Amino acid sequence: MITSIVSAVIIFALLILVHEAGHFVMAKRSGVRVLRFSIGYPPRLFGIRRGQTDYAIGATPLGGYVRMLGDEVAEEPNADTLEGFLRELQADLLDAERRHRGAPARPAAERDQALLALARRVVSSADQPPAESADAILGREVRPDEALLLEEVERCGSVETAVKNLVERRPAALMQCYRAQAFPTQSLWRRTKIVMAGPVSNILFAPILMALVYVYGVPYTKPIVGMVKQGMPAATAGLRSGDEVLAVDGRKVESWADLSDAIKSSAGARLKIDIARPTAGGAPRRLAIEVTPVRQNEKTIYGTTMPVWLIGVGPRGDEGTLHYGPLRAVGASLTATANLSYQLVMGIAMVINGTTPARQALGGPIMIAKMAGKEAHRGLADLAGFTVMLSLELGIINLLPVPLLDGGHLFFFLLEGLRGKPLQLRHREFAMQIGLLLLVALMTFVIVNDLSHIMRS
Repeated sequence: MITSIVSAVIIFALLILVHEAGHFVMAKRSGVRVLRFSIGYPPRLFGIRRGQTDYAIGATPLGGYVRMLGDEVAEEPNADTLEGFLRELQADLLDAERRHRGAPARPAAERDQALLALARRVVSSADQPPAESADAILGREVRPDEALLLEEVERCGSVETAVKNLVERRPAALMQCYRAQAFPTQSLWRRTKIVMAGPVSNILFAPILMALVYVYGVPYTKPIVGMVKQGMPAATAGLRSGDEVLAVDGRKVESWADLSDAIKSSAGARLKIDIARPTAGGAPRRLAIEVTPVRQNEKTIYGTTMPVWLIGVGPRGDEGTLHYGPLRAVGASLTATANLSYQLVMGIAMVINGTTPARQALGGPIMIAKMAGKEAHRGLADLAGFTVMLSLELGIINLLPVPLLDGGHLFFFLLEGLRGKPLQLRHREFAMQIGLLLLVALMTFVIVNDLSHIMRS
């Protein structure tokens, strides 16, 4: 149980880190101010401020977020948002001063007085020039938006009053600095890139991790026949339990998956199967057997049935570890990721159109934790493979056009591009509320579904 929980938390944290890092890096490259990068949701356990960003760990591990400057749906900042921006400028100034002189961070109660003292040292007035240059105090020049705040603080003699005045007056220079750094006021293309970066990071992470797994060593089932079903082509052709398949139609077979793929892709054509048959006390005897597959219905991973080509054999269960070279690992990982992505997309489509029952296909955090623990016990390669699947699933699901998901934002951007202007604020707010309701309903369903599976088992 402990292994399952720990494995699930580590996997979720890694995938959330990859996802949010995509948003974070693209936002920073686009000039957008990132206020917080959090792994886990509030309450905030601990964190550290570096540059303009607070890097935090939240108490709720199954999630994370990147909070950028600007309201979620409004282009123009309300009073609270603009006040928050000014407070961020205050934190920037005090942090720069602290780092330049190598001093510890000040308590929150002392920060207003510290900024007032800083303003009096940096800003020149009619009565007195600045005592020191900004570069000597901060180790850098004062930015235009910071200069506006410092000048207002020095003029008012109070940080609280200065912030209130700037929020009410909204000087053009301040608003220009805000719009240059806020997410909602970026161009449509920049906002699209920032939102797309999260799911794309998860999708790209999958083949990278899979390639590392292939280099490290991937477990596989050896192509040694165990079960031979009577009345099927394999039994008729003379295949026996213990036969090791070497090749199919001249193509080398390294694993049971290779043999299965060769048979299922045969389209019913007669196959020449090269085998090594064990002998009593001697070297295995090489034989060539011809088999014609038959078509039968087989249950798929989605709970449906479909006709496939079979010869009526099953593996004995012998396992080995296959190590790939770097180049081969990259090619194999791309192929495996593409196949898995196709399966996931088809699975999601079949749940949406009702072909696969949702109770059968959907699982929540309990099921994921259970599966993570099972894969962890099987080995690092299996756990990494499970992580690859979850990373792809996270990336693909986030592209669905559901409000609050990245795909929902992208759908709004598409409409904005077609209309030439954003949707009205009330329409976007309503869509966000519907999206939140749907996500809460889905999470409730999958958790109850997990519990029902546990009760039935």
